[in-house]
Amino acid sequence: MSGDLPDFHIPHADKIEWMIETSGWALEPVPPIADSDPPVPAYAYSIGLPELTGFADVAVFGLKPIAVHGLLGLVVDMLQGGTEIPMGVELVGLLDNDLRCVFAPIDLEIWSPFFTTAAAWYRKPFEMVQLLWPDRNGFLPTEVGYAQNMRIAQPVIGTV
Repeated sequence: MSGDLPDFHIPHADKIEWMIETSGWALEPVPPIADSDPPVPAYAYSIGLPELTGFADVAVFGLKPIAVHGLLGLVVDMLQGGTEIPMGVELVGLLDNDLRCVFAPIDLEIWSPFFTTAAAWYRKPFEMVQLLWPDRNGFLPTEVGYAQNMRIAQPVIGTV
């Protein structure tokens, strides 16, 4: 009976291509690397936003891929609706309950190993920003009051 099931094992590049063709952008989830020093938490990032919206691709650490997909869907909707998103400025309105967030540019000369699928997709220089989101008390990871247990889940690699 298992011989009747379709084969969903397609090359990864084809999956990215399909997501971009159907949605205009793709989400690349990356599993955590617990045995590195320091450990690298799970994260996800977009591929294709510059072509779709004129905005850099976005990386988010510490959230499940489905949550990142929903969040980046809101970002895409805002950008396509004409909203301009500034870099390095606290923003209110993207997240529920008037929580703040910040989009911080990522230096890909340093952090490019985190975005190998995007590099393979673009085959040319591209831009990536980190979406920094607050802890349960509303503190951003760049602030003194940010929950210490969240620092591993959401490292700051963007420039604030």
